Amino acid sequence: MPSEERTPLLNGDRQADTPSNPYGISPDDFAKLVDPKNPDVLKKLGGVQKICKQLKVDPKTGLNPDEGQESSSDKPFAERQSVFGTNVLPEAKSKSFLELLWNAYNDKTLIMLTIASIVSLAVGIWEDYSPRHPADEPRVGWVEGTAILVAVLAVVFTNAINDYQKEAQFKKLNAKKEDRVVKLLRGGKEKQINISEINVGDILLLEPGDILSVDALFIDGHNLACDESSATGESDTMKKTTDDKGDCFILSGSKVLEGVARVVVIAVGEHSFFGKTMMSMRDTGTEVTPLQAKLDILAEQIAKLGFAAAVTMLIVLIIKYFITASLQPEFPPGADIAAAIISIVIQAITIIVVAVPEGLPMAVTMALAFATTQMLKDNNLVRVLAACETMGNATAVCSDKTGTLTQNKMTVVEGSLAEKTFSKADDAKNWYKEVDKNVSELLFESIAINSTAFEGKDEKGQDAFVGSKTECALLGLTKGLGYDHEKTRHNTKKVKVYPFASQRKTMTTVIEINDGSAKTTEKAKCRVHTKGASEIVLSSCTQYIDEKGNVHKLDQEATTKFENVINEYAEKALRTITLAYKDLSDAQVKKMSDDEPPLDNLVVIGIVGIMDPLRPGVVESVQAFRNAGVFVRMITGDNLTTAKAIARNAGIFTKGGVALTGPEFRELSREEQMKIVPRLQVLARSSPTDKTIVVDCLQKQDQVVGMTGDGTNDGPALKMADVGFSMGIAGTEVAKEASDIILMDDNFNSILKALKWGRAVNDGVRKFLTFQLTVNIAAVALSFISAVTSDTSESVLSAVQLLWVNLIMDTLAALALATEPPTDDLLKRKPIARNASLINYRMGKLIVGEAIFQIVLNLVLIAYGDKIFHLGDSEYDQAVLRTLVFNTFVFLQVFNEINCRRIDDTLNVFKNIFHNWIFLTVQVVVVLCQFLIVTFGGIAFKTVPLSPLQWLITVSIGVLSIPLGTLIRLLPDFGHKGESEDAKPLASYSRMHWEGAIGDVKSELRVFTALRKGRNQHKRSNTATSIGASTSHPDHSNYGSTSAGSPPSNNRFADLVVKAKAMRQAASDAEGRQQHDQ
Repeated sequence: MPSEERTPLLNGDRQADTPSNPYGISPDDFAKLVDPKNPDVLKKLGGVQKICKQLKVDPKTGLNPDEGQESSSDKPFAERQSVFGTNVLPEAKSKSFLELLWNAYNDKTLIMLTIASIVSLAVGIWEDYSPRHPADEPRVGWVEGTAILVAVLAVVFTNAINDYQKEAQFKKLNAKKEDRVVKLLRGGKEKQINISEINVGDILLLEPGDILSVDALFIDGHNLACDESSATGESDTMKKTTDDKGDCFILSGSKVLEGVARVVVIAVGEHSFFGKTMMSMRDTGTEVTPLQAKLDILAEQIAKLGFAAAVTMLIVLIIKYFITASLQPEFPPGADIAAAIISIVIQAITIIVVAVPEGLPMAVTMALAFATTQMLKDNNLVRVLAACETMGNATAVCSDKTGTLTQNKMTVVEGSLAEKTFSKADDAKNWYKEVDKNVSELLFESIAINSTAFEGKDEKGQDAFVGSKTECALLGLTKGLGYDHEKTRHNTKKVKVYPFASQRKTMTTVIEINDGSAKTTEKAKCRVHTKGASEIVLSSCTQYIDEKGNVHKLDQEATTKFENVINEYAEKALRTITLAYKDLSDAQVKKMSDDEPPLDNLVVIGIVGIMDPLRPGVVESVQAFRNAGVFVRMITGDNLTTAKAIARNAGIFTKGGVALTGPEFRELSREEQMKIVPRLQVLARSSPTDKTIVVDCLQKQDQVVGMTGDGTNDGPALKMADVGFSMGIAGTEVAKEASDIILMDDNFNSILKALKWGRAVNDGVRKFLTFQLTVNIAAVALSFISAVTSDTSESVLSAVQLLWVNLIMDTLAALALATEPPTDDLLKRKPIARNASLINYRMGKLIVGEAIFQIVLNLVLIAYGDKIFHLGDSEYDQAVLRTLVFNTFVFLQVFNEINCRRIDDTLNVFKNIFHNWIFLTVQVVVVLCQFLIVTFGGIAFKTVPLSPLQWLITVSIGVLSIPLGTLIRLLPDFGHKGESEDAKPLASYSRMHWEGAIGDVKSELRVFTALRKGRNQHKRSNTATSIGASTSHPDHSNYGSTSAGSPPSNNRFADLVVKAKAMRQAASDAEGRQQHDQ
């Protein structure tokens, strides 16, 4: 490039072209362009075209894909990336393992326990080496303090390791969130690449729904409008145009709302506007979900009770110690008092450690970390953690049709083009031979030009059309007939493009007519090509073209013929698209609006029927949702007949359900909408506004709503829904940004998997809550009672033993119970109400029943264990008794953990136990560690080895938790009013079915009532006539006879009355059953 064409750098004293920067422009210069937008700087740099030259890019063909690859080992664009960087933000600094250790240790109770154990250790060592220590006794005073410190370290390390793994999992998920593709030009060809591969100088092709991850400048396009609110805070839509006409700056973070454009990239990664903002706002904090917030409150309340118990025990034991000491002949020396007080303090602090259920919030985090990782394997990318648990309580799912319920593999299977029809690929070839060449050229031109799809590679690297599946189907039709659409595109100049908009449901392109354009009967300068929703485009047409190329007036007869074709295709569940055109004069071209396409006086080219079969398993999934108490609605842009046919095939549209179009629904009053929404199953020809209305009506009636969406305008509905699902394949970036969960395969069946995982998370946390509260109550009560009633004022469970129990019931139990994989049983119950308590009546029964059983059983062992096991009063025998109690207590927890796998009234607690390897692993680890602690724990854990018989007895006592759980489940709900925590359904399918049937009968009854009334009048008329005639004509005695055209007999009428009564009774019975179930 000649040096005189270089534009100097704005930094003044630096050279424009250096070996390290051969472009003569730096990232700092581009930063001055956009932050803030600065047209003056752009002018100094020579404008957009001059910048393209400096960046060594042709605006029409894009960067050369082989740039910088002088040899096979060279990395493409290496030089460009060394100057301007890559479109990847530097990885956020994560916490080191030492930081995680400190965070885990930074807990008041653990710190208090550490201080107390250090004091205990110091006193123990002082006692061991004091002159008062007997020479023949081992020096073990240091053991308890050391054991507590080791136990604290074990708890801290376990929590830190768990946090480390959790952060690693969430980091992977966040990386997956940023994995998306963009469309650009390279080497003159349209390509799709990952956003991380964008370089400064790339020519991006923008469409509605794109979210820019880079800063760019507008080159050319049509009606480009962006939402820059996330970047600038401006809520107004910003129109973009060339630099000589207005605002050409496109900031990273902007959302493309409408229009198409080619733009040149000027900043990527941390040099872009959005990148700089993100770098300055980096936060490694994690979001708190609603369930975590609830559990935090519950944990705080339980901790207060535990703290009260610990303080009470501390006061009682100190008072008891001094009373006992004062009754002795000699008052204990200061060292003994200090040691006793420290021992009491350690017991009290340990009670607090056990009582504080810090594992509750951790259980949610662990469940969510596990679930979101596993959901990714099920093609659900969770963007908002709260959505996972919320989906478990969903009562309604509003789903798109195309690509979600259907496969999004569209094929043109029927067509009525230029008055000629075809229904197979071979028929299409015959149609091509039969119609005039100008007609087929006109159709092909319409399909090729009025489209944004292009030929590229699919995920498997095979040649395929990329873009809108409808457009891909149309291009597939032309390709099958041997048409070269790329040649037409290359030779045609577009004057104006009106991209597809969900409000008008059409796409329109205006082109200049040249020698290569299809010939029509008119001589004109430009041509309008339109395609879209059949009845909408047809309503804008006044003429149609026949197979010979003649244009005729679209009279009523022709209109009816086209409408019949649309209905015929729709009844076959085909998506119908109407193609139309019109030629424009110079005067008409000048009058064209920038915003609204010229959709008047169009000429119908034809109608095509596109098949998009249902996805495998959709019917079964819809039925599974129904069994799970989740009402499925289909909201689609297709016409009503097509929508009803597909919904009926999928099992969504049932007897008694309501199907409406968007305009019909919007015309209803708010009160009417609220009344009809419970039975609304299909909403056709809908707009994004309709989705928000439906969501709002459902939420006002206490429903938890899941909504799917793929378009830019679906954003508000996705945000408003309790759980928004966007499409990973067909969805725009705006829709993905607004959603909570991305369906990576666009599959309706994946929503059912999300429901199962959501319920599994909620159940896992509830299982853990049931288990932990049982241990909490039992451990605190047992420690308190045994310490207060003991002669030595020591709890039967030592501080180290309690810390081991705390480890079992917190981290290990959370790992075992909160990671239970979902089963189909989760779909056999109704959703839980939004305001349901964390602890339901069944859970309460298990917690109270098991806790009382454990407390009483262990107190019996303390009081009568020496007699049961034939133990004496020796110190060793008393150590054996304490070990027996400890072992029994731990195995009660081991088997109660199995018991807590089911928190409903199901008696088989072992069902699917071998499906959860984590649970089994934790159980094995706990049992093995308990064996080692009892056998080799010695002084540290205050245990002694047990005999095989003693092991058998303590384990057998522990097993009793399981049959006890069965008995508790079988107990009637004494004192319980019977309120259900299930969400109340808005509409019952059985009720809807009977109401629909009764409606049919009512209609028939009205008809027969009218006929009967007419018949009676006919009888009275005949009677009068007969009386008058009988005077002169006595032989006319058959006035009561009926002809073939007479009304039906009374027998048919009576049958209908009986049928109506039976249906009313059945409906009443169904209503009764529904209320009973609730």
